[in-house]
Amino acid sequence: MSNGKVYIAGAGCGDPGLITVKLKKALENADCIVYDRLVGSAVLNYAGKNAELVYFGKENTEGGLIQEEINRILVKKAKEGKNTVRLKGGDPFVFGRGGEEILELVNEGIEFELIPGITSAVAVPEYAGIPVSHRGINTSFHIFTGHTQKDGSWPNLEAAARLEGTLIFLMGVKNLGRISQELIKYGKDKGTPAAVIEKGSTAKQRVTQGTLQDIEKICIERNVESPAVIIIGEVVKLREKMKWFEEKEFFGKTVLVTRNQEQVHSLSEKINEAGGSALELPFINIRYNDFELPDFKDYKAVLFNSANAVRGLFAGIKDLRVLGDIKIGAVGIKTLEEIEKNKIIPDFFPKEYKIEKLAEIAVEFTGENDRILVVTSDISPFDESAYSEKHSRTFQALKVYNTEKIIRDKTEVEDYINKSDILTFLSSSTFEAFMESIKSDKKLLEGKVIASIGPVTSDTIRKYGVNVDIEAKSYTAEGLLEMIGKFEISFKN
Repeated sequence: MSNGKVYIAGAGCGDPGLITVKLKKALENADCIVYDRLVGSAVLNYAGKNAELVYFGKENTEGGLIQEEINRILVKKAKEGKNTVRLKGGDPFVFGRGGEEILELVNEGIEFELIPGITSAVAVPEYAGIPVSHRGINTSFHIFTGHTQKDGSWPNLEAAARLEGTLIFLMGVKNLGRISQELIKYGKDKGTPAAVIEKGSTAKQRVTQGTLQDIEKICIERNVESPAVIIIGEVVKLREKMKWFEEKEFFGKTVLVTRNQEQVHSLSEKINEAGGSALELPFINIRYNDFELPDFKDYKAVLFNSANAVRGLFAGIKDLRVLGDIKIGAVGIKTLEEIEKNKIIPDFFPKEYKIEKLAEIAVEFTGENDRILVVTSDISPFDESAYSEKHSRTFQALKVYNTEKIIRDKTEVEDYINKSDILTFLSSSTFEAFMESIKSDKKLLEGKVIASIGPVTSDTIRKYGVNVDIEAKSYTAEGLLEMIGKFEISFKN
């Protein structure tokens, strides 16, 4: 068996949108991914379904023994024939110990490739509105590690104090006092602007500003914690004019996205693009069924009550001409959009997003005893006999997809809830699976904002004794995001 290839890759920092196209492709094709705590969970969403994930957490990121273990794992997985991605926060060569791992691979004769990442040393200040260089202010910037080395050595701050460029320290929160005091001791002006940026490029980004003389005191008062980037220099003054990230609509909001696995990424991307932080934890899965295509000549109309219904039916249609002159009805803007992708304009589209309204309007396009096909799911509340009797037509359901609940471990769900400010639910079945997963423990939801896509889902949520804080006026994912964006989070940074 031939060895696998190892990719030493940088995942950028914070914002999952900062990964490269090359890294995305590597993650999708990886057999194994070895990652650490500075890698955002959203990045791992690009991993293939069958990829093995090996985690080295906070307790595993410091010390030579742990690095030796990581090196051993990379060699082991490659020799098992697995293409392996060693995923690091930032860039592998900026205090990322990527070089050590590469040398181990070289010694073992294992093929490797380097995928650069966007370093926090530059990206985090940029997200805080602080350029590391600016014409007329500085002509250089310098990056230092903020903690001592294995042999106890320390960056040469005497030399650093004489530099005119911007000084950037990574992993230095614990030693901020020592850094600032020594720079002043060796001649750096104590009034030099300084900033410490926590959780940079994420929805929880927080910037603490001061001067070299008082920055430690201010950070202690604000309980500043790592991970954080320290930046020292006149460029810090530009922040008030250049800050942009904190002005985004979703900044300060961490949103749990629970929708089906097929569509979860599209919603998350919109949240992240708006400055928020999306956590993905799907609770339903859509599985399309095999079915015998009906003879549409036997029906006067066909009704669709979801975009999934459209996808399911049209996946089985090889020639659109089989539809003939059948009348087509749709409910919901996303259903309409999905039908129009097939170059079809529905004959009727009720304003109310309810299957009952769709059935009522279908009467206007059909005659007594006509047959009407309703394309739907296995859990649809659509009652064929009740609608047939009420409207003097023959309604018949065609279930083209199943909605499968995903029941998760309570501890896992609790961890995601604790990290989130807002919990979103885009269907009743999603909320039901969510509550089943947490054993209906409503205490876990205290202090959390509950957001619903519409009245039907809201009614389901309230049946469990849970309040709905946000409800979309337009019953779509975009409509829900619009309402979330307007919602004020009291603990917003």
